[in-house]
Amino acid sequence: MYFARKNDKLSLTIEGRNALAGYLFILPFLIGFLAFMFLPILESIFMVFSDVSIDLEAHGFSMEFIGIDNINRVVAVDPQFNRLLTEEIMRMALIVPAVIIFSLFVALILNQEFKARGLVRAVFFLPVIISSGIMVGLETNNALLNNMQEIIREGNLMRTSVTGVLEDILATEGAAADYMSYVFMVVNQIYDIAMASGIQIIIFLSALQTIPPSMFEAAKIEGATSWECFWKITFPMVSSLILVNVVYSVVDYFIRTDNRVMEYINRQLFGRGGDAMLDFGFGTAMAWVYFLVVIAIIGVALGIISRKVYYYE
Repeated sequence: MYFARKNDKLSLTIEGRNALAGYLFILPFLIGFLAFMFLPILESIFMVFSDVSIDLEAHGFSMEFIGIDNINRVVAVDPQFNRLLTEEIMRMALIVPAVIIFSLFVALILNQEFKARGLVRAVFFLPVIISSGIMVGLETNNALLNNMQEIIREGNLMRTSVTGVLEDILATEGAAADYMSYVFMVVNQIYDIAMASGIQIIIFLSALQTIPPSMFEAAKIEGATSWECFWKITFPMVSSLILVNVVYSVVDYFIRTDNRVMEYINRQLFGRGGDAMLDFGFGTAMAWVYFLVVIAIIGVALGIISRKVYYYE
């Protein structure tokens, strides 16, 4: 109950004050959404069911209703979209667990007491700054970084990298081979994983700092080891934030600039090179199908992980 009667007057309860604070926090977003995003979203929905052409005289678009032809073309006709989407979903299923494990591991280290801890925390937060705004352009357009990336890629193809040598040495067959190939894949993409883990590390670190030290002290008195403290105290206490980080990591992966599905949608929307033919209806339908698939994946992840989440009261 948000309201309670006191001295014949209605007053806000604690739950009401918390709800009011929450509404005030999301109010700027709601205003911005209604002012700048609501109408474009409605227009994009109309584009999905229309043949869109540019009207130069009216300085806008002209749309002719064609039903679900664009959706059928995306799902059943286009040969590239389904293949790229399937490949990116499989890649996401491999990358996101690695990001979560890496973030939790780094957060556990940063939560310890050691010298220059603030500096180390700032270093691990740098990927959030580097991966935003103008830094992305600097990294993308940097000739030196691009040349180094090409050299590393060629080295991997020639099997001269450290992981390539280790793969040859530790090559196995059967079920162990799948685990080893996953480990080598993670090691080869450790740069991308570290770049995608900044926010998750901060979230895990904030969760670790909310665990009462008395719980660890009581466990130590009872003879629990550090390993047992992690699985019996730390992991259950941060499990709710694991759910948050999984959702964030899935969304972050699917909107990355190097996502091939996003690149393919952009090519359909804005043409290739200097081509003047812009297929807005087909591209918009592709974007909405992509959005619904991502929402479905998040829903499945929420349904699976939320069953194992422990909420401390």
